[in-house]
Amino acid sequence: MKLEVKNVTKKFNEKIAVNDFSIAINSGECVGLIGPNGAGKTTLIKIISDIMNPTSGEVLLDGKKISDMKKQIGYLPQYPNFFQWMTATETLFFMGQLSGLDKKELKTSIPKILSKVGLSGEENSRVSTFSGGMKQRLGIAQALLHKPSLILMDEPVSALDPIGRREVLNIIDEIKKDTTILLSSHILGDVEEICERLVIVKNGKKIEDTTMIGLLNRNSQNKIRIELSNDREDWIEHIKNLDYVKDVELTGNKLKVEVENIKVNKRMLLENALKHHVDIVKFEIANDTLEEIFLKMVVEK
Repeated sequence: MKLEVKNVTKKFNEKIAVNDFSIAINSGECVGLIGPNGAGKTTLIKIISDIMNPTSGEVLLDGKKISDMKKQIGYLPQYPNFFQWMTATETLFFMGQLSGLDKKELKTSIPKILSKVGLSGEENSRVSTFSGGMKQRLGIAQALLHKPSLILMDEPVSALDPIGRREVLNIIDEIKKDTTILLSSHILGDVEEICERLVIVKNGKKIEDTTMIGLLNRNSQNKIRIELSNDREDWIEHIKNLDYVKDVELTGNKLKVEVENIKVNKRMLLENALKHHVDIVKFEIANDTLEEIFLKMVVEK
């Protein structure tokens, strides 16, 4: 089941929320749509889920218009809104019937889906008694109830405390084995943990579409981070004069050494340290983190 977003633009009066956006997602992928607040992520998720119409462009699922394929889509909004007086079972039964599911089928599938999202034992508890994390898990349950081929999640963990976030991330990590997922977020650590592919959005435009490994490798630097157990000013001055060392940044006993060729020079630098009996606590390639790369892209561009 392939998702294709083709040249989608969405305008609100004079404001362009999504600007000529295109993406293709293949079956089984878990893709993270990341960007700062106001980048157009929620608008894009609503267009893909057919809640909102684009000003121009189209969305296809398996080559068909998204409006004809809604039964294949599961949608989790940032803040799932349920009737507080309903129980978990009643909520899913109501949602299932809205999706056209058979009553007999729902009686069988609801206990299974509640178990899958960690809500076994809460079947008859009212939604009003649920924590934020429990409501989010119930939201995932309703998104999964009709066994969709594609699940869209809008900021699924941004409003949760650390415990609730961990619970929901574990569930997403489990369900991505069985379905295609597109989730939006501005919490980079969460996306880095569960998504293999990243699409970065700024001002409604796609500015990057790559794998996690590809992005990190492309932004790697010829720098080595070294932490020493004690002060070795003599060795630091020595390496500053090595032909392959371009720069040395010193903070306490921590160094960041820029070299000409990381593959060749990292071994040479380590051998030099051992030769001079330098006591090393840490020796690692100093690649930029995802957060550092993200900030450069959305702030500096």
